[in-house]
Amino acid sequence: MIRKTFSGIGAFLQHPIGVILVTNLIWYVIVRAAKIPFNIYVNAALLVVDGLAAYLLLDRLTYFFSQFILPIQNPKYRQEIFSRVSHYETGRRGPALFIKNGQLIIHKGEENKRGAGVIVLDTASAAVLRTDTEIRDTAGPGVKFTEWDEYIAGSVDLRSQWQFIGPQLSDQPFLSPAPGANPKNSGDARQQTKGQTRDGFEVSPTISIKFRIKRLKEKAPSEGGVKSQYRYDANSVRNAITREVVELGASSSKVRMEWNKLPEHLVVNIWREYIRKFKLSELFKTRDASGLQIIEEMINKRVRQHSLEALDDTGNKTGQWLESLEFQQLQSRGLEVLDVRIHNVLIDADLEKQMIEQWSAEWLTMARKEKKFLEEKEALTETASREEASKNFARIVSRQFSAKTTLPQQNPFKTLQLLIQPLKDFILSESSVNSEMEKELRKLDEIWKWLLDNNPSDGRSAAPQQEGDKP
Repeated sequence: MIRKTFSGIGAFLQHPIGVILVTNLIWYVIVRAAKIPFNIYVNAALLVVDGLAAYLLLDRLTYFFSQFILPIQNPKYRQEIFSRVSHYETGRRGPALFIKNGQLIIHKGEENKRGAGVIVLDTASAAVLRTDTEIRDTAGPGVKFTEWDEYIAGSVDLRSQWQFIGPQLSDQPFLSPAPGANPKNSGDARQQTKGQTRDGFEVSPTISIKFRIKRLKEKAPSEGGVKSQYRYDANSVRNAITREVVELGASSSKVRMEWNKLPEHLVVNIWREYIRKFKLSELFKTRDASGLQIIEEMINKRVRQHSLEALDDTGNKTGQWLESLEFQQLQSRGLEVLDVRIHNVLIDADLEKQMIEQWSAEWLTMARKEKKFLEEKEALTETASREEASKNFARIVSRQFSAKTTLPQQNPFKTLQLLIQPLKDFILSESSVNSEMEKELRKLDEIWKWLLDNNPSDGRSAAPQQEGDKP
């Protein structure tokens, strides 16, 4: 009781009007104690003037300085922030909230306050306001002032979101759980994306989804005057939070699905629809594309395009074009999916081992065929190269005889010299730096020397014929 009384007195003395009244009261006591004559009417008039001056000065100074409390950029917000600051002193203020990356950050007790409040949102956040009976307004990046009966219906993150569903790389849901592992969690991960192939085998992949709130084509300022790099779109945010989607399987009561759960829900159902069109062996065969690649392509088309070509029960295109209901649902709720990827496909361990053994056998057969093919190709290439080399050799050595038509040489040694000389010149000009060619040149020099030594026309190896002698 005493603490409450002193707190009230302290709060009264902090107000300028309280300071003026207490000061005048003390002055009146001092004057009365000193028996100084004074006019009560004049002092009363001065007290009223001081009170009015203090009140007006306090009001104008509060209006001026309140504009610097928040980063307001809208001129009409000046009166709003002044009103909130004025109510703060009376204790009748509403909640002061901050939203960062779509997450509401509040102090203890703020969420229970009702009254005119304020919300500060960063550039990656947006929210929808409501009352107990209706949806009111959408708040984008910047400052948003709320009325006394308004509160937040929901908030969103405007950035692109990544979502991973299904078993992770470290999970092996089909095997016996490791010591200390929680089999329930592993089974839950398996159940998220479990699907059956056309021949009845169970497959559980990891599916990654990239999505976001639909954005404007160009940057536009929000109501608070902030241009967000995420191109805030008020209609998309409103649709994402307020439009209700009932989760499949909820028969007795409606289960409202959060905006960031809808892409996961749609993608998993599309995956289970298409996996039934392929056999297990077809998922990994690569002709033009494997079954998994076809499924991934079709999922992306279903969530990103207005229409697409349908597949029959065996995974082949039918030529019939259908509208994508999943794309329409995403559009109606203000969402857009950017990319869907399928990876880390897990199957039964025994079946996987059997498939690996089969692939190994097929790979060995293909490797042997490839080896035989390469050997045959090598032999053909060698034969073709030898023939081409023979032709090149013939062209080089016959260069002396290709210029003009000549009579056959009577001296075979001279003919050999004419054949060897262009070959020697070619080797010297083209392959002089090769050590192997140096050996060939030495051999040609030896042949050349032998020809000179044994050529009877140069008079070295045979005696010259006497005049009149018969050959």
